Amino acid sequence: MSNIGAIQKVHFIGIGGIGMSALARLFVHEGKVVSGSDAAASDNTKALGAAGVTLTYGHTAATIADDVDLVIYTEAISKEDNPEYVRAMEQGIQTINYFEALGLVANEYYVIAVSGTHGKTTTTAMLADIFEAADLDPSVVVGSLRGKTGSNYRAGKSKYFIVEACEYKRDFLHLEPDVLVITNLEHEHVDYYADLADVQDAFKTLAAKVPEEGAVVTNVSDTNITPILAGLSAQVIDYKEYVDPMLNLEQPGLHNLMNAAAGAAVAAHEGIDREVVKAALEEFSGTWRRFEYKGMVNPNASDDGRTDGAPVYDEYAHHPTEVAAAIETARTKCADKKLTVIFQPHTFSRTEGLFDGFASALAKADTVILAPIYAARKEESSGVSSAQLAEAVVAAGGHATYIETFDEIIETVKASVSGGDVVMVMGAGDITQVASRLTE
Repeated sequence: MSNIGAIQKVHFIGIGGIGMSALARLFVHEGKVVSGSDAAASDNTKALGAAGVTLTYGHTAATIADDVDLVIYTEAISKEDNPEYVRAMEQGIQTINYFEALGLVANEYYVIAVSGTHGKTTTTAMLADIFEAADLDPSVVVGSLRGKTGSNYRAGKSKYFIVEACEYKRDFLHLEPDVLVITNLEHEHVDYYADLADVQDAFKTLAAKVPEEGAVVTNVSDTNITPILAGLSAQVIDYKEYVDPMLNLEQPGLHNLMNAAAGAAVAAHEGIDREVVKAALEEFSGTWRRFEYKGMVNPNASDDGRTDGAPVYDEYAHHPTEVAAAIETARTKCADKKLTVIFQPHTFSRTEGLFDGFASALAKADTVILAPIYAARKEESSGVSSAQLAEAVVAAGGHATYIETFDEIIETVKASVSGGDVVMVMGAGDITQVASRLTE
């Protein structure tokens, strides 16, 4: 399919996902008739309903109307078992995944794609703020909700399309970037990529797409990245040259300074004034579930003499490097407090493949509570468990325990924390419910 403009009626299978909901917003903005389904209602689906999207909860073949022009599905579904997908194929309706659809839309613009193992979301959102501040009116799709707007999509009228580019299953190869950011690179998505070399091969293929007049913005001294830069026709820009240690970011941590530097490097390539960039970055208010302050647990005086509660932060980290960075951020922001981390491992394959890294990273917290592993995709348990990870954290010098249910976790935390503590709820699954319930 090449003429996305001819499409009038679009249906999304799994519309509540963060990327899918952003793309649905884009199609609504373009005046298309949008419908979608998901397993259950969420804040994202409720917002889409308010915007005029027809929603169905649960997956049935009846949701696929005969006059639908295009069906877009999330990679999270099992295609052979999903009645909507099967119906669309039987009816001969054009059916593509989210990343294919994103590429069809974005590639009509001047694409600034933000890739990398960590920091994609924050860097994308930072770029959105920078380009807004420079009055460049970009279109933006980001893999979270921006703190500034509460949305994962921005409708712009300029040539610029800023987009978060995920490497899972090489999906980012549907994009044709004019400027490519590679924040960093590690072995991730271990259920798909065999090893680091396999990941590097995917990134090298993407970087090779950038035209001669474009740019690849990255950390050229990162030994995991160096092999993918050889032979590129595009200019390579080292974002470390744009690190500003005096930058007063609301979100602490070296990783956020590096994200900001990547954004500043892109801005410089596009001719944006440095003072505009600095002001935008210092006003940047973060994104949903990236060290997001949720409120206080036990905020009132109690019988045992506690007079104030513990702050609760919600954090998306689900890779050992991200876990370590999030703990470092908490230590920086709450240096005098005891840190309790509630962690939900994300997928059996990732937990098993990066097991030792998780144990070492989590051992840096004062106390760790492990929830059961969240199986995001259709996969069988490999035998690895959160209980085993708790034991490994203890062996690495930390203090950890495994607790079976969210109710028990909440009860345990409420009974144990006070004004001298800080709580961080961490993971890419539904553990965010714990952060919300602790601070109700």
